[in-house]
Amino acid sequence: MSKLEKPHFTAAEYLSMERASSDKHEFACGEIFAMTGASARHVGIVSNLVRELGNQLRHRPCQVYSTDLRVCIDADNRYAYPDVVVVCSQPKFLDDMLDTLLNPELIVEVLSESTRNYDRGDKFQQYRRIPSFREYLLVDQERVHVERHTKQSNGTWSLSETDAIGDVVQLESVGVTLAVSEIYFKIEFDQQQ
Repeated sequence: MSKLEKPHFTAAEYLSMERASSDKHEFACGEIFAMTGASARHVGIVSNLVRELGNQLRHRPCQVYSTDLRVCIDADNRYAYPDVVVVCSQPKFLDDMLDTLLNPELIVEVLSESTRNYDRGDKFQQYRRIPSFREYLLVDQERVHVERHTKQSNGTWSLSETDAIGDVVQLESVGVTLAVSEIYFKIEFDQQQ
């Protein structure tokens, strides 16, 4: 019995198909991965983050983008759709379609059971290839838990985290302070958790 080979695509083929598709897909090393729908908690947390970041950055030259803006990690090999992206310098795009950002400074991912290991591991490793990327916020949707990874001047990354609803998170890359209570505003958890 012969092994079936997965089809491999070029980045140009991926972008052409993605721009013609009504569904979202990520691209990694020739493979295309369909994006699945999100839970109400996930969408609520993303909405809270976009609102809070947008309100605090509205008078500054920063742009806050959510879920539908693709980020180019590596023009030949990797494209992703982070939950929230912030850029405070002039946004740079792959081409005149303005649908693929090249220079995110802050990337936020809301963790789900199926993505948490990937978001913390391989995806974070991939994001670190982006020269402008300076801060990574991971927000758990199953419980109150926020992780903040910050790029240091020597290129290493430091981690700080909190489980306290009364804490604040200082986002140095964009000069914003987020209250954990605002990240989880109107988010309800099951009683047994």
